[in-house]
Amino acid sequence: MRSSAQSISSNTNLSYAVKIVHATCCLAGSPSYLADVSAELRQCGVLRAIERHDTPLIFDWLVELLSFQGISDAVAANYIAKHGTATWAQIDEALSRKPLCEKLSGYWSFEDCNYNKSWRTCSQPTEIGQCPLPRHPLRNGRLNQTSYSLFLFMRDAAEGDFVSWIDRQIEAARTSRHDRLAACREALLEPLRQVYGVGDKVLAITLAPMLLASGKKRPLWFEVGADLVAVDTLVHNFLRRTGILTRFSAEHAYGPRCYGPGGCEAILRLIASHIDAQQFNPAYPANFPRFIQHSVWRYCAGGGLDVCNGNRIDDAERCEYAHCQLFSACDREPVRPKAR
Repeated sequence: MRSSAQSISSNTNLSYAVKIVHATCCLAGSPSYLADVSAELRQCGVLRAIERHDTPLIFDWLVELLSFQGISDAVAANYIAKHGTATWAQIDEALSRKPLCEKLSGYWSFEDCNYNKSWRTCSQPTEIGQCPLPRHPLRNGRLNQTSYSLFLFMRDAAEGDFVSWIDRQIEAARTSRHDRLAACREALLEPLRQVYGVGDKVLAITLAPMLLASGKKRPLWFEVGADLVAVDTLVHNFLRRTGILTRFSAEHAYGPRCYGPGGCEAILRLIASHIDAQQFNPAYPANFPRFIQHSVWRYCAGGGLDVCNGNRIDDAERCEYAHCQLFSACDREPVRPKAR
């Protein structure tokens, strides 16, 4: 629900947060955001894969996206160009061979694999010599485990049809008597959180594009995608540096608390509910948390406007980057205490 500036003026901290984030959206918010997302997914074949319920292609696309987490895009892209990623066809063929480690017998058996690429160890050392999981030359062992866990989820839990699984999950939750959108969002996220190596941030980054791009044919997908918020270190540090976390008495280190009660995600949703995204593009939904979060990220990211980040600002000091157009209005708090 949107509110006018007058209706929130009595809450000084909320008014400040809305003012800062709205200004950020004016500077970094893209009116072509949805068109760009759709064009990218159309070009890589994901939109057609969704129409055809092509789970292997969707899996391959998701696994490549996951490979970009925790490292710079350039490094990840170079590694993938040299070594490739794990594909549905490769894993499907590998799991058809026998014998297999008992952990690879199905999705619900795959836990505590603990494969470590550097040490070439796992929780079943007598099986590692014949196990197919370590044979994929991925950047680290966590990605190997994530790839197999996601494959087994799509094969077993989603019964080989990931698109239909999403349809079923959302449809089952849409009649919720409470917060319908939150119920639909949670119906997707809760089962997928059990996939090894993924959490709310990763799920938002990977799921939101396909849900948003499919919106014309699947309106409920669009609603859920528009509501997914990805809090990475750039977004968290923006909320910390601008003083928004302090003003909401929500100071915390980056990590799981970002998605906890009163954390970064909840604060961004609250702020988004007071910013009419249709002013940036009439085709946008008025309440568009994903766009608001993406605008903040784009303002900070090196591949975006490259303003509010650790390359420009000493995290242990108050920001002195006077070229930032928010400089005079921002609280400019240090991200972390200065080392003594």
